[in-house]
Amino acid sequence: MASLLIHSSISPSNARPQSSFSSPNTLFHFKYPKSRRKPLISISAVNEQVSDSDPSPSSFSGFQFPDQSKADTIKSFKFKLLSAVSGLNRGLAASEEDLQKADSAAKEIEAAGGPVDLSADLEKLQGRWKLIYSSAFSSRTLGGSRPGPPTGRLLPITLGQVFQRIDILSKDFDNIVELELGVPWPLQPIEVTATLAHKFEIIGTCTVRIIFEKTTVKTTGNLSQLPPLEIPQLPEQFRPSTNRGSGDFDVTYLDSDIRITRGDRGELRVFVIS
Repeated sequence: MASLLIHSSISPSNARPQSSFSSPNTLFHFKYPKSRRKPLISISAVNEQVSDSDPSPSSFSGFQFPDQSKADTIKSFKFKLLSAVSGLNRGLAASEEDLQKADSAAKEIEAAGGPVDLSADLEKLQGRWKLIYSSAFSSRTLGGSRPGPPTGRLLPITLGQVFQRIDILSKDFDNIVELELGVPWPLQPIEVTATLAHKFEIIGTCTVRIIFEKTTVKTTGNLSQLPPLEIPQLPEQFRPSTNRGSGDFDVTYLDSDIRITRGDRGELRVFVIS
C-alpha cells in the first residue's frame, strides 16, 4: 500500500522548486530554497509491505460469526421440538414414536446449547412457565412415572393447563394444575386449580431440588365463591416411601422463553414462558 503525506510551509512567490529522489521509500520530494518564503509542498509516497497473513476482502466471503450461527441453529432446533410436541395434549396423546421424536429433538437443543450453569443463569428461572409437554403423561396418569390418579377411568379427571411459578428470591416453586372433575349427571363438572407449593434449592450446576410444603385446592367457574382448601404436608413418619415430599430434576436447556428439564426418573418436560 502507499500512504500520501502532504506538508506545507511559507516561501516567496517567484521561487522554482527543486526535486530530488531521496530514498527507496520516498518516491517524490519537492522543496523550495530556505531563503524564499513561498508555500512549500512536500509530497511523499511511502511503500507499506502487506503481510501474506493479512486477510484479503475475498477471504470474508461466506464468513459467519459463531454466536449468530449458534443462535440460528438453536432457533431451528426449538422450532423442530415445538412441532414434535404440538397436538400431543401435553403428552397424554403421545405414542411411542411421538416420545422418540420429542426426545431426539430435545437432545439436539441440549447439545447445541451446551451445559446449563444455574449459578450464572439463575435469573432465567424466574417467572411463570407453561408446561407444553411431559413424556410422563404418556402413561395416562397425572403422576406420570410416579403414582398418581388415573385420567378418565374410575374417577374421571380432565387435565387442563399446567404451570410452574418460580420465585428465585423467596425460593418458592409452585406447580399449578387446572383440573376438571367429573360428577354424576345432571351435575356440572367441578373445575378446580390445585397449587402444590414447594421450596427449591440448586444442587451442583444444573440440578434443582424441590421440597413439598402444602397443596391448596381452589374451585373455579360456578363454584369460585367457595373458600380454598389447604392440605398440609403429612408428617415424615406417615408419608409413603414412594413420596417423601421432595424430588430432583436437571435443567438441560434454558433461555428467556423455553426450558427443558429431565426428571430423576427420566421424564422429559418442555416449558415455555407465559
